[in-house]
Amino acid sequence: MRHLRATLLGLVAALGVWGQSLACAPGVVDLRGSWGSASFAVDLALTPEEQSQGLMFVERMPRFSGMLFVFDRPRRAQFWMKNTLIPLDMIFIDERGIVTRVHENAVPGSLETIDGGPGVLAVLEINGGMSRRLGIAPGSEVRHPLLGEAAAWACAAGG
Repeated sequence: MRHLRATLLGLVAALGVWGQSLACAPGVVDLRGSWGSASFAVDLALTPEEQSQGLMFVERMPRFSGMLFVFDRPRRAQFWMKNTLIPLDMIFIDERGIVTRVHENAVPGSLETIDGGPGVLAVLEINGGMSRRLGIAPGSEVRHPLLGEAAAWACAAGG
């Protein structure tokens, strides 16, 4: 499944050249802000089992790939890095699709609790350091079909 992300990114780039868009595809998360925009090919973690596994034991991840955790309702989101082999940035997202917190370069294997705070509906995990390189920060907007029509940058809005 993880190899599909790299393939999907290639397709996104190719389709973009032809003027088409994969906006709001289930396997793609879009972000935008004053810094610009970026898209990530993602695996989804929707069930408690998938969320418990997360990116454990993944040895490497393509540059614009990640995992999107979506909860059934907004909550206090807390993560750790047990059995995680690569540094990750954790991007905490509220029910309006707004980034509320970014935890950069979580340490592989650490048992330290990473607290995203209350009101978190989703968390995007990407390679460590990518948030800073791109400028992703609190206030950035996120688009994905699972964030719903109430999101600030909703899929239903068509762009």
